Amino acid sequence: MKETVGNPLHLKSLNHISLVCRSVEESIDFYTNVLGFFPIRRPGSFDFDGAWLFNYAIGIHLLQSENPDNMQKKSEINPKDNHISFQCESMGAVEKKLKEMEIVYKRQRVEEGGIYVDQLFFHDPDGFMIEICNCDNLPVVPIAGEMVRSCSRLNLDIISQKQIQTVVHL
Repeated sequence: MKETVGNPLHLKSLNHISLVCRSVEESIDFYTNVLGFFPIRRPGSFDFDGAWLFNYAIGIHLLQSENPDNMQKKSEINPKDNHISFQCESMGAVEKKLKEMEIVYKRQRVEEGGIYVDQLFFHDPDGFMIEICNCDNLPVVPIAGEMVRSCSRLNLDIISQKQIQTVVHL
């Protein structure tokens, strides 16, 4: 396999994900009232139903299915299924809110080297998996040749300072 170095496509960030929906209206309701997204302007030249939402520096593009009755809906919550993950400030507050909203979810805990990450998994109206986690507890450790990174800017600053101090002390 050819070694890939750096950023061969000169990517800047993730812009959006697109989700095909049984009902764009139901999905708008879910993504705005459960996850806190807000509608944004969508190009008027599109000749199909849909909606664009935005928050947390990412867009969600909802596309109305041409055959909504043929869409399979997943009912089992499987953390190994395709999903999008959001970090939160308080897992307790999220879990309490999901209970209040009567949203069925599955709780998991991952441990790595004494660091714990809590995860809550649930579905959107079409069965697409959503994860809420405190993943910023877990540093991003490259396989080889790079500095340790973190999922959160706060942890990134702390790790960067520790790495600078380590280099200075060497």
